[in-house]
Amino acid sequence: MNKNTKLTYYLLNISKLLLPDAYYRLKLADKIKAFQNDTAVVERVNYYNKLEEEFTLETATTTIKGFKKEKKKTYFFDLLEYLRYFDPRFKVAYLFGDITKIPDRPSLVKSRPIAGANANAVLMKLNKVRHFIFVDDKVAYRDKKDILVWRGKAYGQHRIDFLQQFHDKPYCNVGQTNTKGNMRAPWQKEKMSLARQLQYKFILCIEGNDVASNLKWVMSSNSLAFMVKPTYETWFMEGRLIPNHHYVLLKDDYSDLEEKINYYAEHIDEALAIIKNANNHVSQFKDQKREDAISLLVLKKYFEKSGQL
Repeated sequence: MNKNTKLTYYLLNISKLLLPDAYYRLKLADKIKAFQNDTAVVERVNYYNKLEEEFTLETATTTIKGFKKEKKKTYFFDLLEYLRYFDPRFKVAYLFGDITKIPDRPSLVKSRPIAGANANAVLMKLNKVRHFIFVDDKVAYRDKKDILVWRGKAYGQHRIDFLQQFHDKPYCNVGQTNTKGNMRAPWQKEKMSLARQLQYKFILCIEGNDVASNLKWVMSSNSLAFMVKPTYETWFMEGRLIPNHHYVLLKDDYSDLEEKINYYAEHIDEALAIIKNANNHVSQFKDQKREDAISLLVLKKYFEKSGQL
């Protein structure tokens, strides 16, 4: 039970380049035909792409034909996978990386703020090799340890503050795995595999530069996701998650952490209900044909609203 490997990811995506773009354009109608009138699909498309007004992209914007590989190669391959289904003359605006502000013009992004008027940030499933990891958890909730676990990089002050407060608490096994900067902090610890983390009932999901990248696999497991209310979202639709229904809500200062650990260690049925709801949320992302169609329909709406289709 490990994270996705980039070698496999790159080999698969490079192999796809062997097929001509014209092949993909011929397949577009078939790819979306069975899904474009599906109510749940339409809701997701309109959630990712909230554009209602028509807009115009300036001539300086990149065309699909001119879309070139950049340093963030996983973003490039993830977006190219679906851009190839459309006219190479179409123009597109995009922003790669951890996007925490709303773009000035409608742009394709991996992440966006949940609050506010965020329609200009059109979500696509980018950097999925890192973010979209699901697990097949064989350990029952009852058999896990009554302790909160977390491992990850702690360069942001909010993560450092959490670790400083909780790294030595008996009800926590948390630590940073930094590879640069302050590596002598008392909360610097060894990395921990997903399989080892799944031995614990409670797993902290704490935002980094944008979203908590471990939230997807935690919510696919038999452990409880513990987190404060998220402020950013991706293709996973973090903004649609309901506190204490999909995850255990913590106060922003984590002052209720020990209380929540004790509560859900004792109230097994309530914990299992949250886990079931979390698993159900995850299940909608596991149908690849459906996921492909939604991605294509998000782009189709983008090109329609920009007057290109």
